[in-house]
Order: sequence, then structure tokens, then C-alpha cells
Amino acid sequence: MYKHEAEVMTSLKISASFVMINVPVWFIMFLLCPGELRAQLGTTPNIKHIVVGRCYNYITLVNSSLRFDCEEIWRQFEDAVVRQSSCNVTVEDYHHMFYAMPQTWPCDRFLFWSKTRTLMHSYAAVVPHFWTLEDTLVGYMFNDLIWCGQEEDSGFDFSSCPEWSACRNHPVYSLWRQASQNFAEMACGNITVLLNGSIVNAFSRKSMFGSVELDSLNPCRLDYVNIKVVTNLEGPFIESCSEGSIADLIQILQSRGFRWTCTNNEETLMILQCVQDPKQSSCQTCANSLSHRKRLTHN
Repeated sequence: MYKHEAEVMTSLKISASFVMINVPVWFIMFLLCPGELRAQLGTTPNIKHIVVGRCYNYITLVNSSLRFDCEEIWRQFEDAVVRQSSCNVTVEDYHHMFYAMPQTWPCDRFLFWSKTRTLMHSYAAVVPHFWTLEDTLVGYMFNDLIWCGQEEDSGFDFSSCPEWSACRNHPVYSLWRQASQNFAEMACGNITVLLNGSIVNAFSRKSMFGSVELDSLNPCRLDYVNIKVVTNLEGPFIESCSEGSIADLIQILQSRGFRWTCTNNEETLMILQCVQDPKQSSCQTCANSLSHRKRLTHN
């Protein structure tokens, strides 16, 4: 009896030592190879409940004027993805789903962006007339989710999905490509494009804006393309309206007959960054400028 207990205790100690040794190993692997670990993530758990629930929330609370069949939208989505290999879902496979959820948007409210996601959400929150792709029904339903099917199975693969870059016909990429195209084709009036001037290639032909949305914009439907370039508060200050890839974007717009404007570090965008990080020295400069302007106005 005592011998058996001793053996068990020894086994537990060995197991505990193994865990203690291997936890930091896995932690180091996570730090060194995050992409490889991310590639192992499968379909988001409970994806049906999330998608259908978001759909009902949208048509009930966000835009109650819409009348869509959320269960039918899910069925069309499921038909597009399941029983397909994880790199064999095309834009065309989603056409029935998009037909089940047509949506139009008012002019002068379209906000496009690239590499400025966090700031874009803050900007859209304080300038409420803006609409982003994430504000549409399809964007609202599928934002931040992962999914892929299995060719030999009728369900989703919850153990492993490839990353977007692994294949052109990735099921997530194909859906967002079609959603982005639809969003851009509907754009009208004055539109705004928010780009990050603190990185090289703020405008990239490989981004969703550069590869899909830009080519889908119709100059006959648009009055102006208003480019807003914003840098991090303390830099680096790499690109601007007259430097880097932004100049390439302007050249493309001109060649296609678009009218455009371009603004560097608009005050509203700088203030939004200062709200997030008020200790930056540039925020104090901005605050002093606003105080001076307020005094002049009152005088």
C-alpha cells in the first residue's frame, strides 16, 4: 500500500516537473512563432449562435427598418463553406448569401481605411454620420470571426484553419472581398479614406482598400475622395499627402477622373489619439493651441 502511494507520488512529481519545464517552452514558442500558432486556430466556437444572434441584434436594435431572414442567411453561409476544402471557397460561393441580405447606404457617409483600424473606430464613434464596412449587416455579423469547412465532412473545422495569406480562395478572405466590393460599389457623394502615415506603404495595392475597394469605386457616383493621413503622435513621420505611397494613390485617383482632397494630421484625429495617450508632448501642444483658440473666440 505504502509502496503504491510512493510510486504515485513519484509519478506526480515527475509530471509536475514536466509541466514546469514545458510551460516556458510553449511560452517561448508562442513569442517566437505566433503566426504558426495562430494558423492552428480553427473555426470560432459557437459560430452559428454568434452569427445568427448578431443578425437578430442588428435588425432589431441597430437598424430596425431591415427585414431579413437571419436563419436563411445562415443557411446560405453554411452552404458556401461546409463540404469545401479550407482553400477552395470563392467569392461566387457567397453570392446566394449576399442576395439574401441586400443593403443600401446613404451618400456622404462612407469611411474607408487601411492600417488604421483602432483609430478608425474612434473616429466613426465621434463623427456619427460615418459608415464603415463593419457597420453593414454582413460586417456586423462576421467581424473578428474565423471559419473554414472540411471537404470530407459536412461541418466546420473547429481544430485548424489556414491563415488568409495561405491561399487566395480562403473562406474568410473571399467573404470580406465580396463585402468590400459591394461596399465600395455603393459609395456615393463624398467619401473619406483614413491612412496611416507612420508606416511605409500607407497605401498598398495588396491591402483590401488598394486591391478591391479602390477599383470598385465609381467616379460617376462620387463628388470627392477625401484622404486623411494620420501619424502616431510621436512618429515616425514617414508618409504624407506629398510623400510616399499616398502620392501614388493620388495619381491613381487623378488618372481615373476622381476629384480628391488630402489632409495631414487632422485636428480631430490628433485629439482622439491624445485621449488614448494624453501624456505625449504633442498632446500638450495641441491642448495649448485649443485653449488659445478658445480665448480668441471668447474675446
